[in-house]
Amino acid sequence: MNQLYVICSTNQIADAHGIGFALMKKDTTGEPKPWHIIITRKGNNFYGFENVCPHQGERLDSRPGHFMDEEENFLECGVHRAKFDMDTGECFIGPCQGKGLPKLQLVIDDGDVCVTGVELFEEE
Repeated sequence: MNQLYVICSTNQIADAHGIGFALMKKDTTGEPKPWHIIITRKGNNFYGFENVCPHQGERLDSRPGHFMDEEENFLECGVHRAKFDMDTGECFIGPCQGKGLPKLQLVIDDGDVCVTGVELFEEE
C-alpha cells in the first residue's frame, strides 16, 4: 500500500493550525467505511492523525468543526476536553493522558499533503 492519496495542498493549512477531513477507506471486506482524519502544521512540518480520542473512541470534533482548544494551541477532545500535542498526538491533559492519537503516514509531494499506508475507497 504505497499509493499516495492527495488530501489537500500545503498552503490550505495555516501554520500552527489543523484541518479535519472526512474520507472513506476500505474495510477488511473492501466495503467503504467513514474515516475522519486531522492534519496539522507547524512551520514546514505536517502531521496527520485519525480523528478518534483514545479515551472512548469519540471523534475530537464532537462539537462540529471544532477540534482545537480555545487558544488554538492544542488538539482537544470535545467530549472530555483531553488535550493533545499538535505534532506528536500525545495526550498530556485529560482521561487518556499518556496515550496518543493514531498517527498517519504523510508524504509531501509537489506542494500536496498526501496520505499513504492505507487504502482509500475511490468511486470509479
